[in-house]
Formats: sequence, C-alpha cells, structure tokens
Amino acid sequence: MSRTNFDTLLEAGCHFGHLKRKWNPAMAPYIFMERNGIHIIDLHKTVAKVDEAAEALKQIAKSGKKILFVATKKQAKQVVAEKATSVNMPYVIERWAGGMLTNFPTIRKAVKKMANIDKLTADGTYSNLSKREILQISRQRAKLEKNLGSIADLTRLPSALFVVDVMKEHIAVREANRLGIPVFAIVDTNSNPDNIDFVIPANDDANKSVEVILEACCAAIAEGLEERKAEKVDAEAAGEGEAPKARKRTAKARVEKAEESVEAPAEEA
Repeated sequence: MSRTNFDTLLEAGCHFGHLKRKWNPAMAPYIFMERNGIHIIDLHKTVAKVDEAAEALKQIAKSGKKILFVATKKQAKQVVAEKATSVNMPYVIERWAGGMLTNFPTIRKAVKKMANIDKLTADGTYSNLSKREILQISRQRAKLEKNLGSIADLTRLPSALFVVDVMKEHIAVREANRLGIPVFAIVDTNSNPDNIDFVIPANDDANKSVEVILEACCAAIAEGLEERKAEKVDAEAAGEGEAPKARKRTAKARVEKAEESVEAPAEEA
C-alpha cells in the first residue's frame, strides 16, 4: 500500500519545479515536462520515492535510533517542528551551527551549559547576583534554547538526516556525508541529488508540499516506534514467563541439595 498518492501530491502542488533556466541537469530523471518555462516533476516517481524513504525511516525508528530533521527556510520551519515533535524526533529550524555533526561534543557542551543554567536558577544560586548579570544569563539561556533547545535530547549522533531544501542546508548535508550518515531529502529541480541517499523529488518551497511529504514519512516513523514498543512488551512478557520456570528450577535444586546434606551423615554412621 502506498504511503501517498498522485492526486494528494498534485493537490499540494508538489509537481511545481523551478524555472527551466535554474534547473540542475542531474534532476532530469525526475522531470516530467516543461510548461510555461517551469519544470514539472514526475509525481509517479515522487510517490515511489516517498514509499522507499518512508520504509527506510520506519526501520530506523523501529531500531530505536534518532532522525534529525533540518529545515531553516521560513516556509518549512513550522511544519517541520510540528511533525518532528509528533514523533519525538530532534529538529533544527533556526540556524545550522557549523560542526553540529562533525563537532558534536562541542554542541553537547553547549546543551549541558543550558541545563546547568536551569539547575543553578532552580537552586537559587543566581538569586544574589545583580539584575544586569541575571539579565545576561537569561539572554544567553534564551539564545541557547532558540538554537539548540530542539536537539537537547540528542545525546549521540543521529542515524539519519531529513532535509528540506538541500541547497539551503548544504552544510548539514556535507557534514552528514562526511560522517556516513544517510540523508533523506525533498529535492527540487534546481538542486543536486547526487549526495542524497533517499531523494524525494518535489517542490520544496510550498508549505503544503512539504507538509504532505512529511506527513507520509512521519506516519511511517510512528509505525516503527509502535512496533518497537509492541516488541518490547512481547519480550518482557516472554521474560516473565521464563522467570517462574527459572525460580522453580532453583527451588527444586535447593530442596535436592538440602536432602543430600541430611542423607550424608546417616550414611557415615
């Protein structure tokens, strides 16, 4: 069963590419035709690519790993934040801090600093500081929250990156490529798909287009998380079933040992 369909994508305007003169020839396999100087994306290929990407994302989520969503362009920010939050995944929508992946320990230090400020505020350490110092600290905290708050729970490198607009997020893509982290991306006709592991050819400028594709992908992630939860429950149930048997065996062994120790002196006598 397909995660999405031709009509849904068409309605969302996923087929509108960029002006012909702005195209990237590497996107030729995904272009259906040109109309009024604008490239039209082949939505049949988009449907297939969404399915392929969604299945891979589902498996990553099922294995308990994190997918980092990246979209700093205005049209996609809000929808990416909502969809990523709905499946409890980290996201970056403000600014990609260079080295966010390649210099991950430094980013973690900044996140810890944020947690530290919260801790010291809560235990009253800052209460005897001047108003000016408190204001400086709260500004610093707000800045850290804005840029890194959405990745505060990311304690290790993500297992995949989901990018909206690979041209705008080229630094993020480059870092992921360098570290061998697979990249999933909505790729428009003006972009280069060569460094993207899972290309979803579609309009990356329209809010509705981004939303429809993210909805399909996040539904798959949610399925993966549910299956993981169900497997855990089954494993625990199986474990509990094993436990009474193990306890019985241990108890039986104890009884046998006790009987042997009672019998031993009698034989000597």
